[in-house]
Amino acid sequence: MVFLGLLLVGAALVVGAGVIADNTGDAELMVYGEAVPGVAAEWQVFMAGAVAAVVFMAGAAIAAVGVRRAVGLRRELRELRDEHAESIQALEQEKRRLERELAMARRNVPSQQQVPVVPVQAGVRRP
Repeated sequence: MVFLGLLLVGAALVVGAGVIADNTGDAELMVYGEAVPGVAAEWQVFMAGAVAAVVFMAGAAIAAVGVRRAVGLRRELRELRDEHAESIQALEQEKRRLERELAMARRNVPSQQQVPVVPVQAGVRRP
């Protein structure tokens, strides 16, 4: 694919050089009904067109890079949102499981002997 692109660029350069070399007559470049000063030969008109094409291609390339970057950022944000939602669901399930275990433990202990609830810090294991 890269080779084909380089081949096309080379062919365009050869054709452009041929057009510039063969067209030496008088010409006039008009933009919105006004003559462009300093452009009097056909090769100058051709070069003006080539410059416009280069500017267009540069703009298209910059736009493509921007779109690709925006799509990548959107994809990354979507993945982060999904990951966040999954972690919240996992935490909610763990909370429900612990609430059930606490309720079962309270039912198994006689009502006169209430087991004090001791908060457990994350990452600290009790023997």
